[in-house]
Amino acid sequence: MNAQNHESTAHAPLIIDIAGCQLTGADRRRLAHPLVGGMILFARNWDSRQQLLQLCADIKSVRPDLLICVDHEGGRVQRFRTDGFTHIPPMRAFGEMWMDDGKGGKYREGSGAMRAMDAAAAAGYVLGSELRSCGVDFSFTPVLDLDWGGSGVIGDRSFGRDPRMVAVLARSLMQGLLQSGMANCGKHFPGHGFVKADSHTDIPVDRRALKAILADDAAPYPWLSTALTAVMPAHVIYPRVDARPAGFSSKWLQDILRGQLRFDGAIFSDDLSMEGARRINAEVVSFAEAACAALNAGCDMALLCNQSVGDGLIVDAFLADMDAALAAGRWQPDANSEARRVALLPETLPQPWDELMVQPAYMHALDLLP
Repeated sequence: MNAQNHESTAHAPLIIDIAGCQLTGADRRRLAHPLVGGMILFARNWDSRQQLLQLCADIKSVRPDLLICVDHEGGRVQRFRTDGFTHIPPMRAFGEMWMDDGKGGKYREGSGAMRAMDAAAAAGYVLGSELRSCGVDFSFTPVLDLDWGGSGVIGDRSFGRDPRMVAVLARSLMQGLLQSGMANCGKHFPGHGFVKADSHTDIPVDRRALKAILADDAAPYPWLSTALTAVMPAHVIYPRVDARPAGFSSKWLQDILRGQLRFDGAIFSDDLSMEGARRINAEVVSFAEAACAALNAGCDMALLCNQSVGDGLIVDAFLADMDAALAAGRWQPDANSEARRVALLPETLPQPWDELMVQPAYMHALDLLP
């Protein structure tokens, strides 16, 4: 199918990656593919701020509307850590600050919560503005999962166990991101914190009833309905709701998230190369089959990560398979999905790094971090 046919589809749902710190000819060709709507950066794509700024400029030169994404939450999930990037604390640090009202003569009820909200907003602003100074458009943050104590993959990435606290601190972080001109992504809907298994290597199963999940783990999502711009579903199976993982479930994504909870922002699949994403109804499927299943279930965009490493032929095959699937009608392009993708692109110009470093709001935000 040629590019002209693709343009009529008006939907670029695929997010891919690149292997190195500079674009190769193969990278440019893949990023120019009409079904590619963005790319996700990893630590292997980082050498320095100047290199990252140049890489992002080169990506935009291929297509200005490509969404440049990164998993940059703080704590152990922070891709860029050197050359001036602030080390953002794990989200648990803000939850702990919330609980600390001081002792003795310094005790003041509720003061910890107020400090934590201010600090979380500062973290969002620092995180977003530093990324944007280097040309990055969007970070997959904040984590809305609750910390039940048993999940190694979530753990200190969570603000805490109480969904009310999680929602308030996440909203504060989103406020800081918004101040920097960056959108946000709540993850992993409807909640990954209750299960112990890691969906990168396994398929976690949460056997609770829908009512229990909505009352607890998923509670932040409707509370944040006016602030969430994107959501990433969990590669978790909730068998009392649906036999499919949430990211492949139209019941979870269309009936519950869009219908019941009235979310109208973008929905990203989680990484389709993860073990939890390759099995649907107990069968191992191809990357393209997984992407089609995610799009048909209600995702607007599908991520395929870490397959560009080496010769990257897997990415080429994936794009060709998605072309064929589109031609065969195995997934339908959606103009609303494309509008949601484009809405995540920043609308303001970023501040140059050197100007950001001396900006009063940024310097104040650094002082507020725990």
